[in-house]
Amino acid sequence: MQSSMLHGSETWPVRKEYKVARQRTEMRMVRWMCDVEVKDRIPSKGLRERLGFDDIISVLQQNRLRQYGHVLQKEDNDWVKKCMEYEVEGARPCGRPKRTWRKVVQKD
Repeated sequence: MQSSMLHGSETWPVRKEYKVARQRTEMRMVRWMCDVEVKDRIPSKGLRERLGFDDIISVLQQNRLRQYGHVLQKEDNDWVKKCMEYEVEGARPCGRPKRTWRKVVQKD
């Protein structure tokens, strides 16, 4: 189940509202798989342990860090590795800059 929800997640600079939405969706699926309703008041952690799932946020972090490790192992002249260090020239637009994949990986 988690693999289909996280397809391609290695490269996502995930926003907070997307994390919350993914957690809600995951728990809805976990409750459905365990045949449990919210009103039964069984903790999410217990349901995930029953199915052998990790928290979706920790799985996202593991995927990003694994991808980062693969990129670091590439040769210095590889285009993927060059893209990580690419700086865009010119004036930046107004407002707060968007989260980059690199910043998210550094935080992980």
